[in-house]
Amino acid sequence: MRYFHALTSRSKKRAWSFSLSGIWGVLWRILIGGVVFCVLLTVCLRFVDPPVSSEMLRAKFNGQIIKQDWVPIEQISPHLIKAVIMAEDARYCLHNGVDWRQMEQAWKEAWEGAKKPRGASTITMQTVKNLYLWSDRSYLRKAVEMPLAYLIDFVWPKKRQLEIYLNIVEWGPGVYGAKAAARYHFKTTPLRLSSRQAAQLAASLPNPIVRRAGRPGPLTRRIAHIVHKRMKTAQPWVKCALK
Repeated sequence: MRYFHALTSRSKKRAWSFSLSGIWGVLWRILIGGVVFCVLLTVCLRFVDPPVSSEMLRAKFNGQIIKQDWVPIEQISPHLIKAVIMAEDARYCLHNGVDWRQMEQAWKEAWEGAKKPRGASTITMQTVKNLYLWSDRSYLRKAVEMPLAYLIDFVWPKKRQLEIYLNIVEWGPGVYGAKAAARYHFKTTPLRLSSRQAAQLAASLPNPIVRRAGRPGPLTRRIAHIVHKRMKTAQPWVKCALK
């Protein structure tokens, strides 16, 4: 009888062990499959314009009407390129997808209890978030976002990264990309945006629903003024996106 119980107990442990190994095996295959898919998709998007982003799909799922038309970066005003880089990621041409200098500063400010610690997301990381991931802040998203940012920076030239970012970023309720934003806010084309209009669009990026580029409030106007001043000395910092 004791032998029977011992045998049964051993069998249960073995079955449990097999069950766990089976679950880990499935999870491992899903992880590997996800990595391979992301690599292949990233290589493909080096040459093919993405028809949609995860953010647009989320908005469509919530019943929002999407306004977005793709436009090559050559048809986007250099003013907007300068404004976005100087407002969002001044070291864009210097880092490899993740700016550890800004990351360390953000962690330091958070540790010291700053009410509004600076954001440390690069344009590359924001492209990853908008294109592949989800908008809710979490350590899980950051853990996925950072290696994907390195992958994108390795596969795509800086100019291509910015081209995709400017075509998928949200600039108003359901307004995605530079072409839709220029038409929606200023009734013009992205190539004809003035330096002031470009600064207002860049100033609205952290929260384009509240910060309206076409009808800016006091905060948006103040930030746009700062961005506009930085644009005058931006040339050395934006060469990688304008060449």
